[in-house]
Amino acid sequence: MPVTKLATHRVEKPWGRHRLWPGFADPAPGGEPIGEVWFQAPGDSEPDLLVKYLFTSEKLSIQVHPDDVQARARGLPRGKDECWLILDAEPDSTIAVGTREPVDHATLRRAALDGSIEQLVDWKPVRAGDFLYSASGTIHAIGAGLTLIEVQQNSETTYRLYDYGRPRELHLDDGIAVSDAVPYVPIISPGDAGGGRTILVEGPKFVLERWTEGTRRLSLPADTTAWLVPVTGTGEADGTSFAAGECLTVTSDVTISAAPGADLLVAYPGTRRIDLSGR
Repeated sequence: MPVTKLATHRVEKPWGRHRLWPGFADPAPGGEPIGEVWFQAPGDSEPDLLVKYLFTSEKLSIQVHPDDVQARARGLPRGKDECWLILDAEPDSTIAVGTREPVDHATLRRAALDGSIEQLVDWKPVRAGDFLYSASGTIHAIGAGLTLIEVQQNSETTYRLYDYGRPRELHLDDGIAVSDAVPYVPIISPGDAGGGRTILVEGPKFVLERWTEGTRRLSLPADTTAWLVPVTGTGEADGTSFAAGECLTVTSDVTISAAPGADLLVAYPGTRRIDLSGR
């Protein structure tokens, strides 16, 4: 099918929440907190990208991901670049990206072991509407009090460097080996592309766009899949309806109509934006 509405998979996490976001039912009273909602393709396919919502009540671990070359050297299909669109944030919410200054691997290991890594990483204040791109090798940690959409290469290879004393496995050797422990350099968004279309990311691993209301024809290259994520509002993709809290994939040319007031993310693998027609 050229348009597929993806299934949702709710993931319980100790750092999750009992109050989620419009479009998602809250956990039952007394139930475990929900930290993530994944959108999953049918069958056993392993698509290039993965889309998630995250709901945090505590800091996530300080962690790092390998790049494509490092991952494939370990027999894994790909590395993990990822990005975050902040939907909601408490006044003191932060995300750590990069280190305050360059750190060598020996210093990084000592800091991970004694906990001082919390002071080495750069905790940046964030608010609703902010966008951050975290390339593989970037040391990072998502803070508490956040609701966000994560678009990432489809890999769950995560090396935890520090977890605030929680009883979970750390991966110091692997994590330090792939860490680029330097200050974070924000990606420069290409910005407004006209017609209610903003380019948030254009490569190196995927393109991420943000669309306002309107009708557009998306013509995909052969063997390319696009992910449609309605942030707010409703619409249709070749007759398949969508609403906030859902995610669709598209695998061929399709007409996408976003209703008045809608806000839509569109993600697809590649290094260059796709030309559109219509408005």
